[in-house]
Amino acid sequence: MGDVETAKTGGNAGAGEQQPVKRRRGAARGRILDAAARRFYADGVAATGIDTITAEAGVAKMSLYNNFDSKADLVRAYLEARHEEWLGLYERRLATAQDPADAVLAVFDAYADHAGLAYEHGFRGCGLLNAAAELPAGHEGRTVVRHHKEQVESLLAAHLQELLPGQEERATATAEHLAFLLEGAIVRAGLEGDAVRMRRARDLAASLVGAL
Repeated sequence: MGDVETAKTGGNAGAGEQQPVKRRRGAARGRILDAAARRFYADGVAATGIDTITAEAGVAKMSLYNNFDSKADLVRAYLEARHEEWLGLYERRLATAQDPADAVLAVFDAYADHAGLAYEHGFRGCGLLNAAAELPAGHEGRTVVRHHKEQVESLLAAHLQELLPGQEERATATAEHLAFLLEGAIVRAGLEGDAVRMRRARDLAASLVGAL
């Protein structure tokens, strides 16, 4: 059986009341998300239509709408899945960290790992930022991207607070500095199509953290 999601319904429900709606979470949903991830990243969100995604996924259009309310809903799910993918890479790196300095660098390593994944047309930079640049203000997908970036900076700050006990302001300021370094590196890496800039950013971060 699939999971249960909620949606606003009419009938006897009160205005705006959330009522459970059954939505299938089977193989078709996974194929649709996988196809959307490939096409959104390679071709862009705006340039990728529903027909392209369903054709690549090998499903009927109705199957897509049985799993997602709209293209906007699919875009949000894609961005959330990409965030979770990065978190998995980060947690794998964090598991081998020996100290707080290593934990800070695990964030950079996870970004380099993400850049090193196999992409159809090569690495094009942060998929989250690429999508956000195409989405209008107020789109829920932009909120997903913002939360991802805020979480990354919060992770850096938490590790730095362990490294600099009692120096919360310094740890927070350094985390912001490293977040800027990370974002600049991933933009350049996306333009150049490889992870070289990400590895360079990691080296710079290591030097900065080592000097604290």
